[in-house]
Amino acid sequence: MSKKRKKIRITQIKSGIGYKPKAKATLKALGFRKMQQSVEHFDSPAIRGMINVIPYLLKVEEI
Repeated sequence: MSKKRKKIRITQIKSGIGYKPKAKATLKALGFRKMQQSVEHFDSPAIRGMINVIPYLLKVEEI
């Protein structure tokens, strides 16, 4: 039997300008290119770790 993997929608709510290079690199690794863009990823420890690095720039919703 296959497990149903949960997905999460992540939206960039603030700009990376003025933040450390690590924050900008994390935004790029998550797939963001511009403000108010949303991306969908499967919920995994790696993605949750990236979200925890920059929670002040993102909004997260489960779908």
